[in-house]
Amino acid sequence: MSVSVELQKLIYARLVADAGVHAICGDRIYDNPKEGVEFPYVSFGPSDQIEDDAECITGLVETMQIDCWSRYGGGFLEVKKLTDAVRKALHQYEGELTENALVEMRVLSTRFFRDPDGLTSHGVMSVQSTVEEP
Repeated sequence: MSVSVELQKLIYARLVADAGVHAICGDRIYDNPKEGVEFPYVSFGPSDQIEDDAECITGLVETMQIDCWSRYGGGFLEVKKLTDAVRKALHQYEGELTENALVEMRVLSTRFFRDPDGLTSHGVMSVQSTVEEP
Protein backbone atom coordinates (compact mmCIF):
# COMPACT_ATOMS: atom_id res chain seq x y z
CA MET A 1 0.00 0.00 0.00
CA SER A 2 1.30 3.46 -0.79
CA VAL A 3 2.56 5.58 2.09
CA SER A 4 0.09 8.34 1.19
CA VAL A 5 -2.94 6.03 1.19
CA GLU A 6 -1.88 4.43 4.45
CA LEU A 7 -1.34 7.82 6.11
CA GLN A 8 -4.72 9.11 4.96
CA LYS A 9 -6.44 6.02 6.35
CA LEU A 10 -4.60 6.43 9.66
CA ILE A 11 -5.49 10.12 9.94
CA TYR A 12 -9.12 9.44 9.03
CA ALA A 13 -9.41 6.68 11.66
CA ARG A 14 -7.78 8.92 14.28
CA LEU A 15 -10.10 11.86 13.60
CA VAL A 16 -13.27 9.73 13.54
CA ALA A 17 -12.31 8.13 16.87
CA ASP A 18 -11.26 11.36 18.61
CA ALA A 19 -13.85 12.61 21.11
CA GLY A 20 -12.86 16.28 20.71
CA VAL A 21 -13.21 16.22 16.93
CA HIS A 22 -16.42 14.17 17.14
CA ALA A 23 -17.99 16.64 19.56
CA ILE A 24 -17.71 19.39 16.93
CA CYS A 25 -18.25 17.69 13.57
CA GLY A 26 -19.39 14.14 14.30
CA ASP A 27 -18.23 11.70 11.63
CA ARG A 28 -18.19 14.36 8.89
CA ILE A 29 -14.63 13.75 7.70
CA TYR A 30 -14.36 13.47 3.91
CA ASP A 31 -11.89 12.70 1.19
CA ASN A 32 -14.10 14.44 -1.36
CA PRO A 33 -17.07 16.26 0.22
CA LYS A 34 -20.18 16.42 -1.94
CA GLU A 35 -22.15 19.58 -2.52
CA GLY A 36 -24.65 20.30 0.23
CA VAL A 37 -22.62 18.59 2.98
CA GLU A 38 -23.55 19.65 6.52
CA PHE A 39 -21.17 22.05 8.30
CA PRO A 40 -18.87 21.89 10.18
CA TYR A 41 -16.68 19.21 8.61
CA VAL A 42 -13.11 18.16 7.88
CA SER A 43 -11.70 17.24 4.47
CA PHE A 44 -8.41 16.09 3.00
CA GLY A 45 -6.61 18.51 0.72
CA PRO A 46 -3.51 18.16 -1.44
CA SER A 47 -0.34 16.48 -0.25
CA ASP A 48 3.27 16.18 -1.33
CA GLN A 49 6.14 13.80 -0.65
CA ILE A 50 9.88 14.28 -0.34
CA GLU A 51 12.35 11.41 -0.30
CA ASP A 52 14.11 11.14 3.05
CA ASP A 53 16.45 8.20 2.66
CA ALA A 54 19.37 7.51 4.96
CA GLU A 55 21.96 4.75 5.01
CA CYS A 56 20.03 1.45 4.89
CA ILE A 57 16.67 3.26 5.39
CA THR A 58 14.14 4.19 2.74
CA GLY A 59 12.01 7.05 3.96
CA LEU A 60 9.49 9.66 2.91
CA VAL A 61 8.26 12.89 4.39
CA GLU A 62 4.67 13.59 3.41
CA THR A 63 2.96 16.88 4.08
CA MET A 64 -0.81 16.60 3.92
CA GLN A 65 -3.29 19.46 4.00
CA ILE A 66 -6.26 19.01 6.32
CA ASP A 67 -9.11 21.48 5.80
CA CYS A 68 -11.66 22.43 8.46
CA TRP A 69 -14.89 24.14 7.38
CA SER A 70 -17.58 26.05 9.26
CA ARG A 71 -20.50 28.37 8.61
CA TYR A 72 -21.12 29.26 12.24
CA GLY A 73 -22.51 32.76 11.89
CA GLY A 74 -19.88 33.56 9.28
CA GLY A 75 -17.25 33.88 12.02
CA PHE A 76 -14.11 32.01 12.99
CA LEU A 77 -15.11 30.70 16.44
CA GLU A 78 -16.27 27.23 15.40
CA VAL A 79 -13.56 26.61 12.80
CA LYS A 80 -10.88 27.57 15.33
CA LYS A 81 -12.34 25.11 17.84
CA LEU A 82 -12.41 22.40 15.17
CA THR A 83 -8.83 22.99 14.01
CA ASP A 84 -7.67 22.97 17.62
CA ALA A 85 -9.34 19.59 18.17
CA VAL A 86 -7.78 18.22 14.96
CA ARG A 87 -4.36 19.55 15.98
CA LYS A 88 -4.61 17.91 19.40
CA ALA A 89 -5.63 14.61 17.78
CA LEU A 90 -2.79 14.57 15.24
CA HIS A 91 0.23 16.48 16.61
CA GLN A 92 2.86 13.97 17.74
CA TYR A 93 0.38 11.12 17.21
CA GLU A 94 2.15 7.77 17.49
CA GLY A 95 -0.25 5.61 15.49
CA GLU A 96 0.81 2.47 13.70
CA LEU A 97 0.75 1.87 9.99
CA THR A 98 0.17 -1.60 8.54
CA GLU A 99 2.97 -1.84 5.97
CA ASN A 100 5.19 1.14 6.75
CA ALA A 101 6.49 2.66 9.99
CA LEU A 102 5.36 6.08 11.19
CA VAL A 103 8.39 7.82 12.67
CA GLU A 104 6.78 11.15 13.51
CA MET A 105 3.63 13.17 12.82
CA ARG A 106 3.55 16.92 13.42
CA VAL A 107 1.12 19.72 12.73
CA LEU A 108 3.36 22.38 11.22
CA SER A 109 0.95 25.25 10.70
CA THR A 110 -2.66 26.37 10.74
CA ARG A 111 -4.13 29.39 9.02
CA PHE A 112 -7.65 30.79 8.97
CA PHE A 113 -9.51 32.75 6.36
CA ARG A 114 -13.02 33.54 5.19
CA ASP A 115 -14.06 32.12 1.85
CA PRO A 116 -15.32 34.51 -0.87
CA ASP A 117 -18.96 33.55 -0.17
CA GLY A 118 -18.75 35.53 3.09
CA LEU A 119 -20.38 32.65 4.99
CA THR A 120 -17.73 29.95 5.15
CA SER A 121 -14.76 30.02 7.50
CA HIS A 122 -11.86 27.82 6.52
CA GLY A 123 -8.96 26.48 8.57
CA VAL A 124 -6.02 25.00 6.64
CA MET A 125 -3.59 22.75 8.47
CA SER A 126 -0.28 21.29 7.28
CA VAL A 127 0.42 17.87 8.80
CA GLN A 128 3.87 16.45 8.19
CA SER A 129 4.59 12.75 8.64
CA THR A 130 7.95 11.01 8.42
CA VAL A 131 7.62 7.38 7.36
CA GLU A 132 10.08 4.51 6.91
CA GLU A 133 9.29 2.08 4.13
CA PRO A 134 10.17 -1.62 4.37
